[in-house]
Amino acid sequence: MSDRADGKWNVLVVDDSAFQVKQITKILETQNFKVIGVAADGAEGVARFQELGDEIDLVTLDITMPGMDGISCLKEIMKINPKANVVMMSALGKEDLVKQSLLIGAKGFIVKPLDTDKVSKVLQSVLKK
Repeated sequence: MSDRADGKWNVLVVDDSAFQVKQITKILETQNFKVIGVAADGAEGVARFQELGDEIDLVTLDITMPGMDGISCLKEIMKINPKANVVMMSALGKEDLVKQSLLIGAKGFIVKPLDTDKVSKVLQSVLKK
C-alpha cells in the first residue's frame, strides 16, 4: 500500500451527504490522503470500489444512506476484497451498528461530527495494521 508516486494514500469516500463528502475530503487532503473516488450511496460505492480496485488504500463509508446502506455496502466490499481497509462513519453512535460493522470486517469507526485529529488517528491506525 501507498507505493504511489506522490506517496499519498488513495481514498474512496462513500456518503450521501455532499456536505460530509466535502468535509472529509478537506480533512483528508490536509493529511497524507488523496480522494480518488466518491459515491453517494452503497450501490455506487460497491461499483466504484470494483472500478478502482487496487488503486484504493482506504474506504470511508457512511452507515446511514438511502438505498443500499453502509452495512450492506461493507458486506459487498468484503466479498470483493476481504482485506479492504474500510472505516465506517456515522452520526449515530449506535453500539450495535459499530459492533456489526467491525464483525463484518470494518477496520475502524469514526463518529460524526468529523474532527481532523480524530479522523487522522483512526485512519493512520487502520493503515498501520
